[in-house]
Amino acid sequence: MAEVFHLKTPLLESINMSKRVGTTVYLKMENAQPSGSFKIRGIGHLCQQLARHSKGVICSSGGNAGMAAAYAAQKMGVPATIIVPSSTPPLVVQRLHDQGATVRIAGKVWDDANTEALKLAETEGLTYVPPFDHPLLWEGHASMIAEVTASLGPSVKPGAVVVSVGGGGLLCGVIQGLKDVGWTDVPIVAMETVGAHCFNAAIKAGKLVTLDDITSEAKCLGAKTACKQAFDYSQSSELTIISELVTDQQALHAIQTFLDEERVLVEMACGAALAAVYSGVIVRLQNEGRLPALMGPLLMIVCGGSTINMEQLTNLKHKLQS
Repeated sequence: MAEVFHLKTPLLESINMSKRVGTTVYLKMENAQPSGSFKIRGIGHLCQQLARHSKGVICSSGGNAGMAAAYAAQKMGVPATIIVPSSTPPLVVQRLHDQGATVRIAGKVWDDANTEALKLAETEGLTYVPPFDHPLLWEGHASMIAEVTASLGPSVKPGAVVVSVGGGGLLCGVIQGLKDVGWTDVPIVAMETVGAHCFNAAIKAGKLVTLDDITSEAKCLGAKTACKQAFDYSQSSELTIISELVTDQQALHAIQTFLDEERVLVEMACGAALAAVYSGVIVRLQNEGRLPALMGPLLMIVCGGSTINMEQLTNLKHKLQS
């Protein structure tokens, strides 16, 4: 069995969140991964399969996928090149350098950086590591649900799972995990911020759509188009996927509240999921009859994120609260 790069993360009960929704809330603490987010599960798995004898990996990322690719590459002794958009905070570029990666800046948003990464993979013979759209990624991410079942024990099943959606890689991984353990009847609440809402826009349009621009400050949710698999799942009659939007202000409020109550700092992309509790989305869905009024425990995927520090948080407050 090849070495795995991810850790088994804690599943913590949140007293404060449980009080807010009237049912037990469990936090799957993916922020505790060595690369700072859940991405190392899928990217580590993909690199194991595809990049063992590679002359180098290349990944396009506004942060977390790049951090995971750089971490996995370093563990494998393979060079990593990370292409980031100009919207990437300097702290992320520095962290990528610290992880031993070569960093190049290309374009304004992730889609631009990705075009450049695909081109370089071709011309320089590097292994392309997709940030969210690949079955091996979803297979890797699914391991978090297997861990949750082991932690909860055979008699407990979540009433719902809450995830943030950027391009849809985490969502596809969670669904893969739910399928693996026979929990496909568990509803999924898919959270995005307005301005990075490619999944919600696709569901409303009934087809994949490309956003004109990413205007949300949750840059790590910033894919202009969701992956096809995520959209296909949203159309499936076997799954219940509820797509909800929050504002950047609500996501910011969520990360500040989470920092106060749980003593953990996560990024805006993760704040979108936390806002499902802190901004009353779950309770509203129960009142609307879209989630059961008396449901089993709520599972929150705390996807983490390395694109945040106190300085960045202060900047966000100035930008969004003025």
